Amino acid sequence: MTPNDENQEERNKQNHLSQLASVGQIAAGIAHEVRNPLTAVKGFLQLLQNEDRAEYIEIAQSELDNALTTLNNLLQVSKPDLENEEEQPIHLAAELESVLNLFQDRLYDVELITDIQDSEIVIYGKKNQFKKAFFNLIKNAFESIEGKGKIWVSHYASKNNIIVSIRDTGIGIPKDKIAILGTPFFSTKHQGTGMGLTQVFTVVYQHGGEISVESKENEGTTFTLTIPQRAMTNKRGVRKLELEFEKDFSMKDFFTKNRTKFEDRLLDQAINVREKIDEILAVGNIDLINNAQKLVILVIEEREHELITFAKQEGIAWAKYSLTIAFKLEWVQAIRRTLWDFLYNYMAQIQPEHSLEEFFALEQQINELMDQFLNHFFISYSKYKDEVLLAQRELVENLSVPIIPITPSISILPLIGKMDEYRIRTIEEKVLEEISELHIQTLIMDLSGVGYMEAEVMQHLIRIIDGVSLMGCKTVLTGIRPEIVKNVVKSGISLEKKATAKGTLQLALRDYLGLPKE
Repeated sequence: MTPNDENQEERNKQNHLSQLASVGQIAAGIAHEVRNPLTAVKGFLQLLQNEDRAEYIEIAQSELDNALTTLNNLLQVSKPDLENEEEQPIHLAAELESVLNLFQDRLYDVELITDIQDSEIVIYGKKNQFKKAFFNLIKNAFESIEGKGKIWVSHYASKNNIIVSIRDTGIGIPKDKIAILGTPFFSTKHQGTGMGLTQVFTVVYQHGGEISVESKENEGTTFTLTIPQRAMTNKRGVRKLELEFEKDFSMKDFFTKNRTKFEDRLLDQAINVREKIDEILAVGNIDLINNAQKLVILVIEEREHELITFAKQEGIAWAKYSLTIAFKLEWVQAIRRTLWDFLYNYMAQIQPEHSLEEFFALEQQINELMDQFLNHFFISYSKYKDEVLLAQRELVENLSVPIIPITPSISILPLIGKMDEYRIRTIEEKVLEEISELHIQTLIMDLSGVGYMEAEVMQHLIRIIDGVSLMGCKTVLTGIRPEIVKNVVKSGISLEKKATAKGTLQLALRDYLGLPKE
């Protein structure tokens, strides 16, 4: 790269940051003037929901939500999230892995391929800003893919830099639009605001890095981030917060008095979860903020049994609505970190009255209770999921052996699809149970939906027919396909004395129900 190219890149960075500052000044004035009255109008509309013409109110609420979202985006431009976050050592590879876990529910259609090298390399910077930037890039990659596709994520060291690449097989970006990516409120998505990429470019530039974009329409896009391994500028430590305190405050008093600041600090810590708060509330009626405050109170007051009960309830709720478990884990760990920030600030106020031994006893007590919560949450979550899977398996098994009574003594068993050892064992169990319970005397087993059957499976089917005969029930086989007949002949299996064969199910029904010939 020539000196002129380097100077041009530096000018581009400065222009980008200057644009953000200009937009921010305008945004702040607009947002503060408009957001409060819009919020009030929304509140009154909620009170009017029981009135007539509810559809108009719903439309108005939707539009207000859009307006409030736009205004919040403007505020983020004027005062970027986590601007005051302290710098610390960061393993970008670990942060990438943790962010990727948040997209587990998208991996059914999209194949994720990772190549993480040099994971031990540490950079210094603002961790949560990088986590949000990675989240925005990976989210965009998933959203760019319509149907099936692939995403490649790589991490490696090069000289004094860390290179992070995110490539997708999505719809791509028009060539003339690539140069203006990262500009506030420009987006290639129909309902996008462009703020996600604005945040990505800002974080990379503020850390002295570079970002390049390659894209072809209908082929995909690659974002490459080059982050320098800068020297640490600040010593890492616990952050002192501006919190209210009175002499006789207990820990609960201290937390209750500063709960709003706790919420703000928590949202800064759980940078990617906060984007999901409204969605989780809508899907599962789970209020993350209130639940976090409840958990902290239970921990502080050492109400262990209530904490365990609460953890079980949370586990069931997250499992019931199939919410991504990685979000819960990140949220609880953010609660733990925020709680420790608050405890540090609390203990700093009363330090002369407490020994180091008391502090570590408190540390053990709180961490054990937080671990208790996580343990019971995951046990409850797993138990609920296992029960659901078992119920679904039983349902599938029943559907795979649909014995249909047509008279008090005659039933039909239509078999469709692949016949393997597992399924034939299921058929054996269900058939013998149903013959006993329904007192079936004739079982018409229709095989017209079975295209092929291995010799071992056919042998098992013969044993089932023998068992049916021992129970005093006659077997009638219908719709046997030529492929199965060839396999029977080849293997030397004889069905002649074990079951009656009919060409079609219709013929069997006519003969055994006494229906007239057509």
